[in-house]
Amino acid sequence: MNIFIKLILALVVSISLGCAGSTQSNAPTLYDRLGKNQGISDIVDSMLYDIASNEKLIEFFIETDLDRFRTKLIEMLCEVSDGPCEYTGDSMKQVHESMAIDKSHFDALVTSLVAAMDENNVEVGAQNDLLARLVPYYPEVIPSN
Repeated sequence: MNIFIKLILALVVSISLGCAGSTQSNAPTLYDRLGKNQGISDIVDSMLYDIASNEKLIEFFIETDLDRFRTKLIEMLCEVSDGPCEYTGDSMKQVHESMAIDKSHFDALVTSLVAAMDENNVEVGAQNDLLARLVPYYPEVIPSN
């Protein structure tokens, strides 16, 4: 099953569970389940190490300011997981429009993110919830032609 279908399935499952689940206000947020800022930072760091050795992805990062990229990715993941952060970077469309990213690159990045979450012992439910929240960005990263 390709990674995009897995992302769509994760979104459907997440929405279904959200509709059927409890509305307790004391339930941990996704931000909490990812380990808060330290957990998200660890995930991003693991992902960056993976990207550095990934021939399919490294070409996109050769001239990237990695400190800025790291900071903005942490902000983004924090914000989308209901953390206390505000993403202050450019839109996903602006960042990716000149990169010629295709589905195989996107799949490789998602695989890297999942591996980073596995390495940092993020439970599968939290992984699926994060992936489901990232699905809406797909058309901004890979616009349909």
